[in-house]
Amino acid sequence: MKQLFFIFFLLIIVSCKQEVTNPDFLIGKWKRVNNENSKETFEIWNQNFSGIGYSLQEKDTVFKENLAIIEIQGNKYLQVTGVNQRPTLFEFTELTKNSFTCKNPSNEFPKLISYWLENNQLKAKVANDDFAIDFVFDRIK
Repeated sequence: MKQLFFIFFLLIIVSCKQEVTNPDFLIGKWKRVNNENSKETFEIWNQNFSGIGYSLQEKDTVFKENLAIIEIQGNKYLQVTGVNQRPTLFEFTELTKNSFTCKNPSNEFPKLISYWLENNQLKAKVANDDFAIDFVFDRIK
């Protein structure tokens, strides 16, 4: 009887665990705080998980990319457009309540993109085998 109760208890715990399906922590407007002095970098993520990343230098846009989290045949991807001629897809390899990692081993740079929420800051890393860039963003109103 104790074993039956224990198994029932485990089933309840496992079934109560909510599966994370989207990185809700991204939603909002973010300003990079570890930027070069002459640049300002921003990311804006909408409720539908589309967004834009851009950098300004003396009020001129010097970089812009469109971002979207999409699903293709049951797999989740980060789609980046506006940088290359064609969209670049990064497949999600990990997704938690406060983080995700996605990869595209055939892309020259980056091959890996990670986002995570830490101490109310949005942090990101883009990397390949030899080089990485870290981003730290504060939420803006």
